[in-house]
Amino acid sequence: MGNADLRDIAVIEDVAYDDLAGSVVAVDAHNWLYRYLTTTVRFTRESAYTTTDGEEVANLIGVVQGLPKFLEHDVTPVFVFDGGVTDLKEDEVEKRREQRERYEEQLEAAREEGDAETVATLESRTQRLTDTIVETTRELLGLLDIPVVDAPAEGEAQAAHMARTGSVDYAGTEDYDALLFGSPLTLRQLTSSGNPELMELDATLDKHDVTWEQLVDIGILCGTDFNEGISGIGPKTAVKAVKEHGDIWGVFEARNVHIQHTDRIRDLFLNPPVTDDVSFETEIEPQLSAAREYVVDEWGVAADEVERGFERIEDATVQTGLDRWT
Repeated sequence: MGNADLRDIAVIEDVAYDDLAGSVVAVDAHNWLYRYLTTTVRFTRESAYTTTDGEEVANLIGVVQGLPKFLEHDVTPVFVFDGGVTDLKEDEVEKRREQRERYEEQLEAAREEGDAETVATLESRTQRLTDTIVETTRELLGLLDIPVVDAPAEGEAQAAHMARTGSVDYAGTEDYDALLFGSPLTLRQLTSSGNPELMELDATLDKHDVTWEQLVDIGILCGTDFNEGISGIGPKTAVKAVKEHGDIWGVFEARNVHIQHTDRIRDLFLNPPVTDDVSFETEIEPQLSAAREYVVDEWGVAADEVERGFERIEDATVQTGLDRWT
């Protein structure tokens, strides 16, 4: 999920949802979905999202409960799904797999001990985005008329590119690496109960008197999804070092350190695989009956867990439609 150390140097402020009305947000779909998936699993009874065949589709509850927040504030989400994962991320993927396996071992022990609270916590931490979860999410978004974009590679990079080129107003992700991908305006905390945070690239560059390229160097020194950082170099030290030595190679020479694949990592942030071949409508006209049938009848999700979400989606889209005619 990027390096949270970047928060120490990023310019971030709260923004009211009312100030976002009429805007379009390119949402890092896997990032958003994972957060709702883990929350649903932790706080919802397992039988509510488990099919008779034992397939878990907690994502369908998460989508229905999470979408109203956008629509009620007249914000159009465009969900950007990951394409292929770069080989540079293999180490990070492997670390996450190993961590999940450790959690699974702890989960089994907690179940044997009957520790319900720990079981709920660990069940949420062992979640992963299976093919079924991704496919059913896309199907449901289609029925709800929510725009979807397929990224060539990293969804976050595509979302940042769409914000940079003006096809959307904001990128939406919890990952601080959105700054390094060059997203001018990034909304965070889109899955939280309060207002979101706005992370601004230009304000961050101005605050520290650095270029985008230097900010990428700072991020690499601290550590990203694609590399470990340099031990002993935190964000503030990285800013000082890059400004003093000009770029990451100057820092390497001065400190006699090295990061493998620096050229490739740097280029991945500055010139990521993205596409301009995107098109979508911002007027949302959901097929609510079909969506309810898909979630409740086809996948067996408990109706009481999603009905309020569907009602909110209906109310929000009807009101938005009325507002266009006033």
